[in-house]
Amino acid sequence: MTAATDAPPPPAVDDPAGGQSGGQSGGQSGGQSGGQSDGGSDGPGTGLAPVDRRTFVVAGVLFAVLMALAGRYGFHRDELYFLDCARHLAPSYVDQPVLTPLLARVSLWAFGVSLAGLRVWAALAGAGTVLLAGLLAREFGGGRTAQLLGAVGAATMPALLGADHLFGPTAFDLLLWTALAFVVVRIGRTGNDRLWPVAGVALGLGLANKHSIGLFAVALVVGIVASGGGRRLANRWFLAGALIAAAFTVPDLWWQATHHWPTIEMTRTLNRENGGAANIGTWVVGQLLEVTLALAWVWVVGIRVLWRSGRPLWRALVWAYALLFVGFALTTGGKVYYLAAAYVYLLAAGAVGIEGWLDARRVRLRRLLALTALSTLLTVALVLPVLPVDDVAWTYGANPELGETVGWPGLVRTVGNVWHSLPAAQRRRAVVFTVDYGEAGAVNELGRGAGLPVAVSGQNNEWLWGPGDPDATTVVVVAPGPLDVTGYAGTLARYCDDVRAVATLTNAASVHNQEWGGHVYLCTGLKRPWGETWPSLRQDS
Repeated sequence: MTAATDAPPPPAVDDPAGGQSGGQSGGQSGGQSGGQSDGGSDGPGTGLAPVDRRTFVVAGVLFAVLMALAGRYGFHRDELYFLDCARHLAPSYVDQPVLTPLLARVSLWAFGVSLAGLRVWAALAGAGTVLLAGLLAREFGGGRTAQLLGAVGAATMPALLGADHLFGPTAFDLLLWTALAFVVVRIGRTGNDRLWPVAGVALGLGLANKHSIGLFAVALVVGIVASGGGRRLANRWFLAGALIAAAFTVPDLWWQATHHWPTIEMTRTLNRENGGAANIGTWVVGQLLEVTLALAWVWVVGIRVLWRSGRPLWRALVWAYALLFVGFALTTGGKVYYLAAAYVYLLAAGAVGIEGWLDARRVRLRRLLALTALSTLLTVALVLPVLPVDDVAWTYGANPELGETVGWPGLVRTVGNVWHSLPAAQRRRAVVFTVDYGEAGAVNELGRGAGLPVAVSGQNNEWLWGPGDPDATTVVVVAPGPLDVTGYAGTLARYCDDVRAVATLTNAASVHNQEWGGHVYLCTGLKRPWGETWPSLRQDS
């Protein structure tokens, strides 16, 4: 295949002051925004500015901040579940592919049950995403200013800060979406189709982490065709990339098929809970908050830059954003972070679009960075554990994730007290059952060495691991509070003749999270053997 670019260099973009930037936006900083192709190399004469080393500083600062805060408050319910999954490694799971549990397993091996040891993966993903943001600005033709602004824009995104503070698939989703976008942008600039297998690796790793990147890939292909770039897909290199990506999904598909496709049912449940017209407004407002407020206008400029670039593969990024914006709004509007990764490449493109304007008067960059720092400080308490734990309760209404990291050791102590209050003979035929996977993870990970049995749960993959003792005659049940479950004693009465609430769940910080106001129940007089009751307790959500 030819190595020529698929379109001319992008046209100039009007800057906020009414002039133009883009044609020589990197003139004062060593780059050219046109980015002429030379067949894919990055040596002298490529039109690309040198890599701005300040982007490494930004990434390093983000990593240091995330690690400094990694040990504050406590584990999130999802993190506890991922540790449980790590102890039951499988090709896939009800609610995720294998990558996140696999990394959790490495952390258990290297560090044991450690907040910092687990969250280091997310912090590394965050730093990698910031570096790629700066490199994306360079690929779009940006000089030092654009690269710095692209990196700062990514590093100050509330969506990224919140996701990369916690260990979970979203942190790696941000990184791998951005990596895929980077490779597509480079192919669009250089016309080097031999890079499609690299895109396949990025997509494959993303699919091994979270299925939503597959929607991004499909939207990109639709956008490429719609933009007139179909010939970029009609070659053996694109086919090789597609096959590589597909190979990563084989273990996942095999597991799903042999377990009757539980992820599909779980997705339908989530769509019922988070989709529909009632959540469209939530989705739209949420998108305005994915980027720090001082830079929200920059990603809008980025849409314009990409659309006016004349390059089908760059325009495809706008198509992908638009298609997924509408699709997610209609199906999962309550999950406002699903499109967060798109803002990384839009910010990078927007940084290139305004670079000439910023470079014309250096005070403009200083002022924009100062406003960025200010707007980030105004929201940082909602996404990072910077407040004393006793002062975090007020943040729960705006962002419940920090509140869900509070109170787990106390829950484990409460369950332990109930368990050890039972006569030894009764404990021998008893199990601990939890309504949600976070409670099971807390007992199993934080309760190790406390004389507690392995807790079982009916939620997601926990149900597949079985009921514990199928002949149990006593069930110690842990149920969350009214934010999540109401009237659970009535539910238990369908299975047990005697249901007693023996403890109430609270936390020292008075955070009214999902566990607050929940109960520990003692259930005896089972109406059917515990093993026969187990199938009716399954919930995929």
